[in-house]
This record gives sequence, structure tokens and C-alpha cells, in this order.
Amino acid sequence: MNKLLKACRINKSIRNHKILTDISFELESGHVYGLWGRNGSGKTMLFRALSGLMKVDSGSICWDGQKLHQDFSVLPNLGIVLEHAGLYPNMTGMENLSYLAGIKKTANRQMICEAMERVGLDPYDKRIYRKYSMGMKQRLAIAQAVMEQPDIIMLDEPANGLDESGVWKIRTLIRQEKERGALILLASHSREDMTLLADHMYHMSDGSLTGGAGV
Repeated sequence: MNKLLKACRINKSIRNHKILTDISFELESGHVYGLWGRNGSGKTMLFRALSGLMKVDSGSICWDGQKLHQDFSVLPNLGIVLEHAGLYPNMTGMENLSYLAGIKKTANRQMICEAMERVGLDPYDKRIYRKYSMGMKQRLAIAQAVMEQPDIIMLDEPANGLDESGVWKIRTLIRQEKERGALILLASHSREDMTLLADHMYHMSDGSLTGGAGV
């Protein structure tokens, strides 16, 4: 049976500024969902709320029948890419992912190598992270999001900084993760990017969400 990620009337304000307004939806594993809207529309904040990195003021978020911030503090089995990857500048790509994998101990060296190769990175490249190009940094961030074969994958602006080859690889990866049964949520300011991959589309504007129909 497929698992469900449900949001029920979630609201969030920061310094009296409403950033999420009465958002509700139901997302199912094995599907790709596209979230599009201009920069500043609330997409990243919604990702932070859904993942558990930010608490909402009201409403509830549930995964597979369990409630966020009640049954767990952050979503379990989550792979996520936000605006800033937070990787270590003086480590290689392999060293960065190996360090992160050591926290949960669910991804071994082979899984890390495979994730890097899937996004077009050489696991044995000795360059340190701060010498990576913007596109390489984005590829590594996506590799860390999928290396542990998570149940939920959230990618904020997945094509950011990527050349044509990189975009093709990430699109292929997303389709493969969908086939594996992951729930995938993509966010972009470009609706065109989303329609190529998403089964269902949502539009975000000023912290409010509309849509949800199949593409």
C-alpha cells in the first residue's frame, strides 16, 4: 500500500508576516509532484515546514498515519535539497557524503559511489568542495538526497546551475526514484521544468497553494 504525506490547514507567520496560509493537500508515494511559483512565493518555507525543519503555527502534517512533531521531530527517510546544501568546503565530495552517511548508517560506500555516478560526479575526484563549480555543487547536493534510498525526496530548484547534461541526468534520476516508489516533491520558479516530470502540479503564490490536478 502506498504511503501518504498529508498537510491539513497549516499556517506560519514570521514577525507578523504570513508566509504559509491555510495549506492542505494529500501526496502519495510513487508519484512526482511539482510546486511552481515565483521566487519568494513560499516554496522553500513549505519544504522546511513539511520536513520538520520549521514548526508551523497551526495545522498538522502527517506521514503514513504518524504526526510530525509528535511521533517524530523531522520526517523519517527524507532526502532533501534546499537553497544551501551545508556541505564542508575542505572535504571532497566522497568525504562529505561519507560523513553524512555515518550519521544514519544506512548508506554504505557502494551506495554513495552509485549516487555520485548517477548525477555525473566522479566519486574518486580529489577536488575539495569549495573548488566545485555551481553545477557540481548542485549535483552533489542531489546525490546526498538520494544516496540512502529515502521514502520522500524534496528538491528545491533541482536544475539550478546545471548544464544540459546535468539536467538530463537529474530528470532520469527523478524518474528512476519514482519507479522505486519514492514520493517526490519538486519546487521551481519555472512551470515548464515541472510539467516535464510532475504527475500533479501545484501553484504557490504569497504563501497560498492552489492546484493538485494531474498534468
